[in-house]
Amino acid sequence: MTSSALALSDVLAANGEGFEPPSINEFYPEPIASFSLLGVDFEITRITLIMWIATLVIGALLVAAVRRPTIVPGKMQWLAESGYSLVRDGIARDVIGPKGLPFAPFLASLFFFILANNAMSIIPLAQISPNSKFAIPLVLAIMCWVLYNYIGIREQGAAKYFKDAAIPPGVPKAALILVTPIELLQVFVIRPFTLAVRLFANMFAGHMLLAVFSLGTAYLLTVGNFSIIFAPFSFAMALVMTFFELLVIVLQAYVFTVLMATYLNGAVEPAH
Repeated sequence: MTSSALALSDVLAANGEGFEPPSINEFYPEPIASFSLLGVDFEITRITLIMWIATLVIGALLVAAVRRPTIVPGKMQWLAESGYSLVRDGIARDVIGPKGLPFAPFLASLFFFILANNAMSIIPLAQISPNSKFAIPLVLAIMCWVLYNYIGIREQGAAKYFKDAAIPPGVPKAALILVTPIELLQVFVIRPFTLAVRLFANMFAGHMLLAVFSLGTAYLLTVGNFSIIFAPFSFAMALVMTFFELLVIVLQAYVFTVLMATYLNGAVEPAH
């Protein structure tokens, strides 16, 4: 069941009105608390709280795993080391090359943060990923955009970095009038936008599908004897979608990190 199933009055047709599917309001919960800082109003919602919990939990698990390292690692240490090794060797070293090792801690932090927040979509009582709200993937994408552009300017110099971004090597001069605007748009606008949208859209869609089948099961169990026949099928689909969501949780964290490593590779190495 999703968290929405806790309030059956919102989704069950007790008075015969029919099934009410989950809506966009799922992603705009009422504020738990609010405050002002330097004249700016802030609100803490259920999704904010889930993000804080996910971040604290993954941080605590990683610290506990390496607090007392041993030559023969225990289960927690092995799991943490395997995750970091995946990012360091499988992403930083393989995608960026030898210059990628200094970026391994950042990429690993990015991977584990996204993984933990994605996982909240299938955790009981939470059952929504903060990454299914566009603002959070957008902030991550902006951070990545600032970093890879800063690294590109630092490593290549501002003139060469922007020149290579605007004028790809090997392109005929006659084609630059068309290619240059496209390349500039792709590097400085489309990259961060697609980073954010890819993560957001997958987690948003996953939550909505789980909500439909979970709430559908609850509805079918309450509206009548004949409808109960179909409830197991809806419940089975909810289970299938949960396992599929588990795959998406890991895959989206990996894809986001790999793409960021790809952009860093273009920043540390001049185009050829």
